[in-house]
Amino acid sequence: MNKHIYESGLIGNCSYIAHVEKNTNISWLCLPRFDSDFIFGGMLDKQKGGEFTILPEGSDFESSQVYIENTNILETTINTGHDSYKVTDFAPRFKNFDRYFKPLMLIRKIEPISGAPRIKITCRPVADRGKKELVPSIGSNHIRYMGEDQEIRLTSNAALTYICEGKSFVLQRPIYMVFTYGRPLEAPIESTCERFLHSTMEYWQSWVKSTSISGFHQRLVLRSALILKIHQYEDTGAIIAASTTSLPEAPGSTRNWDYRYCWIRDSYYTLTSFSGVGHFEELEKYFEFIQNLPTGADGRYQPLYSITGESLLIEEISDLEGYLGNKPVRFGNQAYTHIQNDLYGQVLVSLLPLYSDQRFTSKERSSSEPMIMNLLDKIEQTMDEKDAGLWEFRSLAQEHCYTFLFHWAGSLAAAKIGKRLKNEKMYEKAMYLKDLAVAKIEACYLPDRKAYSQAIGAKHMDASTLQLITMGYFGDDIERANNHLKELEKELLSKDYLFYRYKHMDDFGVPETTFLICAFWYIEALACVNRLDEAIEGFETLIKYSNHLNLFSEDVDQATGSQWGNFPQAYSHVGLMNAAFRIGRKLDRPNFL
Repeated sequence: MNKHIYESGLIGNCSYIAHVEKNTNISWLCLPRFDSDFIFGGMLDKQKGGEFTILPEGSDFESSQVYIENTNILETTINTGHDSYKVTDFAPRFKNFDRYFKPLMLIRKIEPISGAPRIKITCRPVADRGKKELVPSIGSNHIRYMGEDQEIRLTSNAALTYICEGKSFVLQRPIYMVFTYGRPLEAPIESTCERFLHSTMEYWQSWVKSTSISGFHQRLVLRSALILKIHQYEDTGAIIAASTTSLPEAPGSTRNWDYRYCWIRDSYYTLTSFSGVGHFEELEKYFEFIQNLPTGADGRYQPLYSITGESLLIEEISDLEGYLGNKPVRFGNQAYTHIQNDLYGQVLVSLLPLYSDQRFTSKERSSSEPMIMNLLDKIEQTMDEKDAGLWEFRSLAQEHCYTFLFHWAGSLAAAKIGKRLKNEKMYEKAMYLKDLAVAKIEACYLPDRKAYSQAIGAKHMDASTLQLITMGYFGDDIERANNHLKELEKELLSKDYLFYRYKHMDDFGVPETTFLICAFWYIEALACVNRLDEAIEGFETLIKYSNHLNLFSEDVDQATGSQWGNFPQAYSHVGLMNAAFRIGRKLDRPNFL
């Protein structure tokens, strides 16, 4: 089987995300929100998904893609051998009137590089999950696409007739295309696009300069940070797991999920990474999201919500052909019905910087005390409850070690908050729950293997228990941590430092591919137990599993090195960043201690 790589990049502005393939096609764009219907969805169906390409005459060409340094602005260069041109794609984002300007506007700049390239622009947006192709209507300087409630418009200084009729033409000067949803561009095209491009470039490069990152693989960490940033829906503060749906974990596996929602767990990891680069505005926005989430009658949270906090995420199967023919194509995610109790601790650990970091004022955390007490109540109420675990087993409920780890970590976080607030009741309850969680974790211990299993009563190893090491559960007991790590290696480690989540049967069989964040957790764990040379070698081995833009997928096929799963996966970029931070901190210490 050939090696499969996702040959695309993405742009975004914290209002929307678009995927741009190396052949210039906008293969995935949902509007007006990350989890809306797609306007372009060629990623999941070449015909029904529509198209937005800028292709040369003839089919013989080479393509390359790069991001403008330290930005989310993407350049795609097309070379036919005789002629060449460049397409610059970006989503405007910059400060305007003391607020972020982040319109539902995609700008494409096309400029000749050499020769006299003949190009054909195809813009074919769709609606109703590809069932309806929108009808173009030419205006004075724009094409309006009819059939949706909101106005969808392509404004351009190119010949609109050529676009509508699919004719090729000579690219003699820079051409600008502004694709808008809702409010159209009503300003001069060339000067406005150039101003937006310059301002967006300046915004991203200033954002990067405000990060604090060590020198260990700094460029990769910056790219991951830039990608994670645009996965936050700034209007509400929600952070999505990925911008795609139904990209299979392995071909033919049917493990095709919709990840365009806000998992409380995934958000915790993303916020940890932002904290690692010294960025906190994402946490402040996420705190607002958490405060506005609906809970059940018993005050419990779901594992995931829509980016506007909607709780009903009914999973539906579409008749689209699927990515490379992989069905089913799912919209919605049944995991919203699951019991996943680790999330209460994750919210508490996420909130801790509001109290432990002096850069936050008392006003910014004043309203969270009742929430923290409620979260502790939920940890207490679910301490003996079986759940689906972080891998979201659909028909297997267990007392998962990972869940108890976050009961422990969340309780410790609440104890620290209680001390800071001088709230004795909060502190005492948190310490009591911390001790209960430790007892539960120890019930997962297998004395004959000197390691901790997936769940109480289970014998399987689980990569999530790597976090016992990385989150400091073993304290300074390196021997105990290393014993556990060695058992995980025996059962779950693959070649090239790749790591399986687990190797037992689940609802869909035995997992075929390795999970990239587990591999980065492994690298972190190696650094924690002072196996630093292995950690560095492993990190530098794993990074080869990116695509041409240093973007990482969810899964990697250990046999072929293929990328699979939703792409790019926030989890994987979080894993890379945290592993790099851990190694960087070790390298900064004398004798690596």
